[in-house]
Amino acid sequence: MIRKVFKKKQTNGKLDQLIKKYKIPREYLSINRKSISRGVFIGLFWAFIPMPMQMLAVVAMTPFFKFNVPIAISMVWLSNPITMPFMYYMEYQTGNLLLGREGLDNIELTLDWFSSNWDAIIVPLYVGTIPYSVVFSALVYFIINKLWILSVQKEKPHKFKY
Repeated sequence: MIRKVFKKKQTNGKLDQLIKKYKIPREYLSINRKSISRGVFIGLFWAFIPMPMQMLAVVAMTPFFKFNVPIAISMVWLSNPITMPFMYYMEYQTGNLLLGREGLDNIELTLDWFSSNWDAIIVPLYVGTIPYSVVFSALVYFIINKLWILSVQKEKPHKFKY
């Protein structure tokens, strides 16, 4: 099922023209199990890290890993202005738990509050980011792989029917 959706999108002639025109390496747009699952992993990994320009971090990884770049960039969009406060608050609380700290009371969503409390926020936030970025992205990576394999097995005709 998953494989079929991506394979239908691959047969577009405009994509081939774009690749030839800009000399884009094919592996950055390839649609196979490894490329898609790696793209999801890398995109989700960077999505949980609180930093500006997460998409550039994804692109910076292209010389080191072969993955589907558009999929990875779209996964980064998981952290958007609507989801960021919830994600970062969850990461901050997890960091406090891991560090054995109490955390701050009376949290306000104002720039003044953040600038005056930045030193107390930054360490727990980034410590709390580690489990989410590593564990969640790895878990989704393995789920995508397993679903892809099951999808291929389901599509194969069975040679021996009893």
